[in-house]
Amino acid sequence: MAFRACGLAVIFCHALHIHYDKSLAATKTLTLREQAKKFQEHLAAVKSYTPLDPRVTWYPWQTLGQIQVLDTFLKGDTSTLMDMIGRDAALDVGCGDGDIAFFLESLGARVDAIDQAPTNYNALLGVHALKQALNSDLRIHSVDLDTRPSLPSFTYGFTVMLGVLYHLKNPFLVLEALARSSRYIFLSTRIASMSPDGKTNFGALPLAYLVDERELNNDETNFWIFSEKSLERIMRRSGWDVIHYSTAGPVDTADPVTTTGDARAFVLAKSRLAAPPRDFRLLQGWHRMELDSWRWTERRFVLEVDSHTALTPATLEFTFKLPDVMFTVHPHYTLTARVNGADLPPKSTPRRANINTRDRFQRCRPDRSPWNSNWIAPWDLQRRIFEN
Repeated sequence: MAFRACGLAVIFCHALHIHYDKSLAATKTLTLREQAKKFQEHLAAVKSYTPLDPRVTWYPWQTLGQIQVLDTFLKGDTSTLMDMIGRDAALDVGCGDGDIAFFLESLGARVDAIDQAPTNYNALLGVHALKQALNSDLRIHSVDLDTRPSLPSFTYGFTVMLGVLYHLKNPFLVLEALARSSRYIFLSTRIASMSPDGKTNFGALPLAYLVDERELNNDETNFWIFSEKSLERIMRRSGWDVIHYSTAGPVDTADPVTTTGDARAFVLAKSRLAAPPRDFRLLQGWHRMELDSWRWTERRFVLEVDSHTALTPATLEFTFKLPDVMFTVHPHYTLTARVNGADLPPKSTPRRANINTRDRFQRCRPDRSPWNSNWIAPWDLQRRIFEN
C-alpha cells in the first residue's frame, strides 16, 4: 500500500471508547426480527421517561417494524448483517428519531445517522435526546443530500434508507453517491402502477410520477413516486445490483397519492461502485482522496490494520510527498511513528531533493514476537507548516 501524505495542522489523538448502554440490548441468539422487537420495546420505555422539547413530539412511525423484511431477506441471521457491515460503519439515511441507527449500534456496529434538520419531524431534537438517554456514541449529522450529497465518512459497509427516496428531488444523484460509498443498501419507498385518476396503468413502464406540492399527505417534501420498473432501472443505473426484492400493499392498483393505493417496495442491493472491504481503516487525521491519488493528512494521522495473520517481521511501506511550500518555512521535517506503542525508526527529509521517497519501516515488537490481528499506527510530523 502506498499513501502520499503531507502534514497540515496539529491535532491530538485519543483512544476510541464505546459508552453505549447495552444493559437491555438484543441477545445474539435471537433472530434479527426478534432482536428488533425487543429493542423497540426498550426504546419505547426510554422515550417514555426521556424529556423532549415541549414544542415537538417523537417521530410517530415505528421504523423498526421494517426490520422484519430485512429479517426475511437474511433468513433471520444477524451474523449475515454484521458481515455486510464489516469493519466499516453503518449509515442510517433519513434517521427520524434514530430508532434504526440505535438498533444497529446495539448490535455492535458504529453508526452515522443523517437527516435534514429543517425537514426532520422534530428538527433532530428526538435523536439527540435519545443519544443522551442511551449513552450512545451515535454520530448525528444534518445533511442536505439533494443539494450536496456529501456523506460523513468515506466508506460504509451497510446503508439503511427507509421511506426517503420519494422525499428526494434528485434520487439518482443520491443513489449513485451512496453506491460509491456503501457496499450494501436496504431501502424502502412508495411505488405506483396507476395514475391518480385510475385511468393510466404505467406499472410495467420505467416511469415516475412527480406529485404536486400538497398532493400526497399535504406534504410538499414529497416528489417522485416510482413504478416497479423505474425503481429497478434507477437502482441498476445508479450502481446497484438487487439481491432481494419484495412489495407490500396493493401493487397492481397502487397510485401515487391515496391512502388506499399506498404500496411499498423493499430492496436489498449490493453496490458495483463501492470499494471492497479493506483490511485497514483510516482513523484520525485523514482528508478525502483527491483525483484518486492524493490523500492529505493533518500533522498527526492514525491507521488501524487487521492483518488476519501474524506478521514476522512487521513491515509498513508508504510513499510520502511533502510539497515545496513546506520547505520555504523549514529546511527539513521528521516523521515518527508508533505501532501498538512500539517506536519505529524516525525518517527525515533533510533536503528538498529528497522529498519524494519510499520509506520502509520494519520492526518486530519489543519482545521479538510477531504482530497479530489488529494493530494501530499513529504517525506524527514533527513540525508545523505555520508557526504561531
